[in-house]
Amino acid sequence: MKAAWMVGDFGQIAAYAAQAAEEFVARTAIAKGTRVLDVACGTGNTAIPAARAGGIVTGLDLAPNLLEQARKRASAEGLEITFEEGDAEQLPHPNAAFDVVMTMFGAMFAPRPEQVAAELLRVCRPGGLIAMANWTPQGFVGKTFQFTARIAPPPPGVPAPVLWGDEETVRQRFAKGVSNLSLTRRKISFDYPFPPNEVVAFFRQYFGPTQTAFQRLDPGGQATRWLPVSSLCGKSTTGRAATEPSVEVEYLDVRAIRA
Repeated sequence: MKAAWMVGDFGQIAAYAAQAAEEFVARTAIAKGTRVLDVACGTGNTAIPAARAGGIVTGLDLAPNLLEQARKRASAEGLEITFEEGDAEQLPHPNAAFDVVMTMFGAMFAPRPEQVAAELLRVCRPGGLIAMANWTPQGFVGKTFQFTARIAPPPPGVPAPVLWGDEETVRQRFAKGVSNLSLTRRKISFDYPFPPNEVVAFFRQYFGPTQTAFQRLDPGGQATRWLPVSSLCGKSTTGRAATEPSVEVEYLDVRAIRA
């Protein structure tokens, strides 16, 4: 997984979710001095607005190249954020160390979700907040990942990441250790400056998991097997010219209070 997220340039992909990250953090109770852990922080989309809000922020990710981009972004704004390499399944922090533990389109990709849930709960103080944003199986991104999984299947026994976007699955994973759980489906738009048939090319160039999937196909497969994704992108387009689609995507906003 580390190798897959280090190829390409995920910063190019993450830029399209930056506004959604701002809104996600704005809905999170972060005041001056709030201790915040951003798990699978990527290039800093959520860590940076959390620090702007006054939080004492630590961002953690598997991929050092993404952390380097996050550090540069934080430095450009004069923000003090601790960025460290680490695994969502084994967080290098003591129990109850944070008031807010958040992850946006990140920890959902770890292969052992029960371990992730246990770790998010462990490092959050009693009464603190765990906030997640996870792609739903029914949304554009979720369907794209399901298509990719048919080409490049995960190892046996590894559940689909988009199950973190299924309400019943989330309730099961947080069945213990939570005093309140709120689940809300939300939609955002990715405004691409190129037509739907070029969206796949964009992800192939910059998104590591897509590159990995393409490597498993022969040239003929690379040319034809991804046509359904281009079609799906076209069907998800709303409100803009077809040459510059605004692709509507859905995610599950998870808010859990640590018992």
